[in-house]
Amino acid sequence: MNLPNVVTLIRITLVPLFVYLYLINPGEMNLSAAFVFLLAAVTDGLDGYLARRRREITRFGQLIDPIADKLLISAALLALVEAGLVSTWLALIILGREFAVSGLRILAAAEGKVIAASLWGKVKTVTQISAVMAFFLGISWAPVVMWLAVVVTIISGVRYFQKAQDVLKSSMR
Repeated sequence: MNLPNVVTLIRITLVPLFVYLYLINPGEMNLSAAFVFLLAAVTDGLDGYLARRRREITRFGQLIDPIADKLLISAALLALVEAGLVSTWLALIILGREFAVSGLRILAAAEGKVIAASLWGKVKTVTQISAVMAFFLGISWAPVVMWLAVVVTIISGVRYFQKAQDVLKSSMR
């Protein structure tokens, strides 16, 4: 087990902790949940950086990192839906994009291709994390940030599918 994979596993273990911390005091400023969520979000970039820097990219890491990413955002969105702060359909748009792009990447991998993260994908991640943090910190304009995250999420998903036309066409044969 290398350091980047340990960092990814730490992210996964932080997920139930921030959900618990948030749901014991939902809808208000919750610094403990915000801190744990932010710590988990920071590990998202850290594990990839460490893997590249240390040349420790593994199949396990390539598999578990995107799962950990989806778990992080999914859990936060579900906690916000449970608290009545985010509508189910907004969460469904974000989660639907995540699953759709993951499916697209699986199709590409089956053909020996890699669909790398794009600038839109990185912007999507930052806006989603910002939106969740705004809610966890009780910021009044958090719903606006969530709408921005939804718009960027949609654009990002569309861009991935536009760039992967060759993968889609070859997988339908």
